[in-house]
Amino acid sequence: MYCMYNILFFVQVSVTNQEQWEEMLAVKGLTVVDVYQQWCGPCRVVVSLLKKIYNELGDDLLHFATAEADNIDALARYRGKCEPTFLFYGGGELVGVLRGANAPLLQRMIVQKLGEEKMVLEKGVERKVVSHEINMYSVTHVRPAFPPVVPANKSYTVAIIKPDAVAHGKVNEIIMKIQNAGFQILAHEERRLTEDEARDFYRHKTAEPCFEDLVRFMSSGPSHILILSQAEGSANVVPAWREFIGPADTEEAKRERPESLRAQYGTEALSNAVHGSENIEQASRELAFFFPNFRMASQTEQDGKEEHAERTLALIRPDVARERREEILSQIKKAGFTVALQREVLLTEEQVRQFYSQHVKEDYFPALLHTMASGPVLALALARQAAVCHWRNLLGPSDVNKAKEESPECLRAQFAVENHPINQLHGSASQEEADREISFFFPQQQTLAVIKPDALREHKETILEEIRGSGFSVVQSKEMVLTKEMAEELYMEHKEKPYFSQVVEFMSSGPCMMLILNKENAVEEWRAMMGPADPEQAKATCPNSMRARFASNILHNSLHGASTEERAKEKIHFIFGDICSDVEPGGEGETDRTDIGAAAGQNLKPDT
Repeated sequence: MYCMYNILFFVQVSVTNQEQWEEMLAVKGLTVVDVYQQWCGPCRVVVSLLKKIYNELGDDLLHFATAEADNIDALARYRGKCEPTFLFYGGGELVGVLRGANAPLLQRMIVQKLGEEKMVLEKGVERKVVSHEINMYSVTHVRPAFPPVVPANKSYTVAIIKPDAVAHGKVNEIIMKIQNAGFQILAHEERRLTEDEARDFYRHKTAEPCFEDLVRFMSSGPSHILILSQAEGSANVVPAWREFIGPADTEEAKRERPESLRAQYGTEALSNAVHGSENIEQASRELAFFFPNFRMASQTEQDGKEEHAERTLALIRPDVARERREEILSQIKKAGFTVALQREVLLTEEQVRQFYSQHVKEDYFPALLHTMASGPVLALALARQAAVCHWRNLLGPSDVNKAKEESPECLRAQFAVENHPINQLHGSASQEEADREISFFFPQQQTLAVIKPDALREHKETILEEIRGSGFSVVQSKEMVLTKEMAEELYMEHKEKPYFSQVVEFMSSGPCMMLILNKENAVEEWRAMMGPADPEQAKATCPNSMRARFASNILHNSLHGASTEERAKEKIHFIFGDICSDVEPGGEGETDRTDIGAAAGQNLKPDT
């Protein structure tokens, strides 16, 4: 039987059925209810805050409870949703709703609603009742739209919540503190780095004695990768974030900056809980590493106008990519371009020869070869109206001396390297050449897509039509009923999650459609089409995504897609075995998977 005692220490009562729920509603005063699903549990991260509030207020009219939505009819609308939700009841009536775990807002709302309830009880003021549908307080989610779009008027940085903090269950706490400090989370992905990825990401630390230990640590478990920004008009977010996380050495952080994240959550030099980009240039590189299809929103986009864009390839060669990439990117943005695709790549000499196959016999080629293979090249697919023509006009003459004499304001003149005969920027000569060159640096990719049992019954044809209309080629597809063992293997990376058994049961409950999709950046493009896993979040942040339109709840969310290219390959092999990359009869798109350098015979003709 449910009961609530007027005692002097904090109690958060567990309500697990309809009878207990009705008894709770009869309690005098304000009751703050944390609504949760059985598979994800109550919001543990706010318990210490609730205790603090209760101890400070010391009011016997303030009560706290957790309520399991699965078994309480009155909370049926909250089933299948993982978003933290707090309901405020006074006199058995709903007086407030808070969605999301925002500590300062929760505290203010408790104080406000308690004061209002006292006015009702003591002075007979009319109680302000609200509806469950009201969105009185809505906390910005940590997983906004995919792919990430960085507003043109904001600076950004990359933050990583490292494996040690993730393993200790501190992700939610850290995210709350990040938001409360005024940082905006533009994108958020959970990702486990492979050793090769960690080695590549930290290649600037190769010479340090702890490099191999760092690689092993960063690949030892999942990390959370975030793109952070701040409000419009605020200072550069990079130094603000580094100030917030504190010194890399945790002992120094505890001495000098005890309130910093590393002081609170770090344990040693490597296990220092969080990462932050060191400067704007590094933030740009790291953003391209983790979110290769991120883009800067053009002014036309921000004004809500439609663009009919073409694409061209731009290359920023190593000498200026190291030192002046942000200046160049800024000029690209000012010229009205959107960065549709971005990738930093270290070319081998053979790959340079393949890309510049028509220039190999030219006198300048040895210098060009040395330049292109001397360090990472930043490859960009730029989009806007008349992109090819406009980009070449900005670049100016390919001859550096001619550029300086005839067009000193052009980019090749501005960013020329002293005593170096090779210009530092490349642009495609025609739309046909742009298509070939973009394919060279951004080859076709395959991903696994799954139309789940709920969507297959109701939306199969619509989904397939939208897939094809978005430029995907369907390499192979089949309908099948997964066994529980196959469903477990498909979702193996979620095995430790509390909802794993429910996902397995659902995925083996009826036919699914398995598809191999082919496109540039297919993994991220398909994830963008699907939208966030939680349909409620999808509706708020990506209303045109498939999950926003077709899914019913987070477990029955219509679609599945591989999270990385490596996992896509593994799952495709698991479902389809060894296959060739042929497109369905009636071919809907490109069929070749062209790796960097595989375009040797395509007669590419980039300018020098």
